[in-house]
Amino acid sequence: MEKDLEEKYPNKRSGFVFTQHTPKKQSIFDRLFEVFQELITHTSGDFDEAIDWLRQLDKEYEITTEDYTIDDFIEELKERGFIREEFRPDGKGGGQGDGKGGMSITEKLERSLRKRALEQIFGKIKRSGQGNHKTKYVGNGDEQSGDFRKYQFGDPLDQISMTESIKNAQINNGIGDFKLTENDIVVEESMHKSQMSTVLMIDISHSMILYGEDRITPAKKVAMALSELITTRYPKDTLDILVFGNDAWPIKIKDLPYLNVGPYHTNTVAGLQLAMDMLRRKRNTNKQIFMITDGKPSCLRLPDGRYYKNSNGLDEYIVNKCYMMAAQARKLHIPITTFMIASDPYLQQFVDAFTEANQGKAFYTGLQGLGEMIFTDYETNRKRKLR
Repeated sequence: MEKDLEEKYPNKRSGFVFTQHTPKKQSIFDRLFEVFQELITHTSGDFDEAIDWLRQLDKEYEITTEDYTIDDFIEELKERGFIREEFRPDGKGGGQGDGKGGMSITEKLERSLRKRALEQIFGKIKRSGQGNHKTKYVGNGDEQSGDFRKYQFGDPLDQISMTESIKNAQINNGIGDFKLTENDIVVEESMHKSQMSTVLMIDISHSMILYGEDRITPAKKVAMALSELITTRYPKDTLDILVFGNDAWPIKIKDLPYLNVGPYHTNTVAGLQLAMDMLRRKRNTNKQIFMITDGKPSCLRLPDGRYYKNSNGLDEYIVNKCYMMAAQARKLHIPITTFMIASDPYLQQFVDAFTEANQGKAFYTGLQGLGEMIFTDYETNRKRKLR
């Protein structure tokens, strides 16, 4: 056999041919761009600050050469459409308040940051053809499951598996006397696809940068990655993002790179109220809230517009309002998953009670595994059945 193949294909050899792997050479621009994207995220979109950091890193690690400098990199960023020069009266992003022109990042770079965050946190996920979640329930759905059952009256004809049905007829009746009976016919089960509406709440109180730990950058990276995941892999799903400090307000996906903390307390109630208002307007049956926080609820807005604050935290009046909101969300069939970036036992007790009131979930996590946890929970947190 081997000899026959050699005579038929004299220039072909059977088996595997191994060659030495030559890694793809990365250009200076690509190396700088990788670092620059990280810096622009940390600086909340401040181009000048990011470039200052990049120049310092270049001095230390000699990334550039005499033929390609940081200034050349800036020019190439402009040529590729990642940044643009614009006039800013406040000087933000360039000019240092003198009203001169400065550099700002473009929508193209914002998209690149989201894609990079997705690859960093969730890995390079291949885009699926249909882009929908699957429930664990089979029946008259719209995606094949690979499982078969006997034909029942009323089953759609396009669900009949002809290959499996003919195979059954051959087994039951033999090839010589072939006939296809009703008992031979099987249909392939299909999976229901569910659509999900998610609200992501991000705590931007001052504690998110306390004690020298940058917690806001990982939080917004997760938000960028989650938004990229949903828009590319699950386009029928919806994602709304809000931030909460003394108050709560929605932000657009394009605003994520510029997100920063403020001198705020933590008004968890305001965040939950806004999240539920957003979800009430969604037609999707499946709804959920993800909340990223590291602090204790310490603020409420009273009916007269004044703020009730207690920096010590776990004020009974504030905490009870949080429990009421959790219970209200439960009545609306909106599970809340809390990602707690803190390890204080007394705060964990509050989150445990809050989670019990909602019948939701809580994860006590450091910054390292935050993205993976949210991704996994997003993929698996399905409702029991489409209602």
